[in-house]
Amino acid sequence: MILARPHIGILVYSWISYMSPHRLTWGFAYDLPFAQVTSLATVVALFFSKEPKRFPWTGVTAVWILFILWVSITTYFAVDTPESLVALEKFFKVQFMIMLTLVLIVTRERLIALVWVIALSLGFYGIKGGLFAIRTGGEARVWGPEGSFISGNNEVGLALIMILPLFRFLQMQKVRPIIWWGLTGSMGLIALAILATRSRGAMLALVAMTFFIWLKSQQKMRVGLVLLIISPVMLMAMPQSWWDRMESLKNYEQDNSAMGRLTAWEFAIDMASNRFTGGGFNSFVEENYRRYSPNLTTEIMQRDGRFQGAHSIYFSVLGEHGFIGIILFLLLGILAFRVGSWVIVNTRGSPELIWANNLAAMVQVSIVGYAVGGAFLGLAYYDLYYNLIAILVLTKIIVQREINPDKNRVAIQPGLMSARGQKVGYMHD
Repeated sequence: MILARPHIGILVYSWISYMSPHRLTWGFAYDLPFAQVTSLATVVALFFSKEPKRFPWTGVTAVWILFILWVSITTYFAVDTPESLVALEKFFKVQFMIMLTLVLIVTRERLIALVWVIALSLGFYGIKGGLFAIRTGGEARVWGPEGSFISGNNEVGLALIMILPLFRFLQMQKVRPIIWWGLTGSMGLIALAILATRSRGAMLALVAMTFFIWLKSQQKMRVGLVLLIISPVMLMAMPQSWWDRMESLKNYEQDNSAMGRLTAWEFAIDMASNRFTGGGFNSFVEENYRRYSPNLTTEIMQRDGRFQGAHSIYFSVLGEHGFIGIILFLLLGILAFRVGSWVIVNTRGSPELIWANNLAAMVQVSIVGYAVGGAFLGLAYYDLYYNLIAILVLTKIIVQREINPDKNRVAIQPGLMSARGQKVGYMHD
């Protein structure tokens, strides 16, 4: 199917990448390179496909490419280049497939299909985690799939934060009642799973995201009432050990983990100040602490002897790629958010484009959750964030094509229709 229709390769790759189904197997299947085979089939199919192959050059994608080029430069000048190269290769693989997403997901139908795949792939762990939390009374901690980006409790908590608004978007589509109720129940279980990760960063992100969901809602009274009823019930269901964990936010000076993060953030500043290009990927190690932050090293040894990673998307990028790296990283997020605002403004009041309005709003909520939770969690290079940016870029391009159907129109493939029933092409933005 991928060889016949290359955009299906993006959907299959997203499923494998986010759900990591092979990590739920055993024996030879556990280590089979399913994602690699899928990406290879997609590239071959794209090469032989007759569809136009245009990369959407926008302000967002320009900054995006600059960020990729800059981290390549910082890898060349890294403190430990061989170690950094391993991480760069992994980063390149992620970025390459998302760039293919920008080329292949060129219609509304394909875009919504991608949202379904991403939401359900990660939602699997949220639904399973929510049921697990109910069975254990919240006493056991929820973890992500082994050997994946989100294997840790903090990481899976942030990933679930980011896909919760996508479930809300799917719920706002015209779906059958049974699917609507299924999505509603899934959202409740995912929220419960987020709490059961016991991630303090995810908890703060959940609060911020919930507020923004209410802010973006067109039915603020109804949504607010539902949140006021459900939120206390979920919180009261959590055991005392969960409350003790959250209470540590007030007394972070007595928490070695929290103090270790603050120390790591100071080290990131020292690293960026001493090295124009930062330390490169995977540079939050004891050797670099001792070289660039000797005073902090003494403090760490006196406290608990643990040299922690950044545990923050911002300080991770700052320490590993310097001040230019963090500027490009922040600029990318800001520009992507503005793209979402453009879509919301230009689709307001249009029944035919309400899907784009809802999608842009919910992806913005996801980015807010990532921005808040990411301040305390280290997922700076997680592909979901970059896929969300791609979704916003693609939504804008499709909306522009719907608003100006006769501008820069190129036939994609016989039979592909727009929401208005017109044959459409891929507009170069």
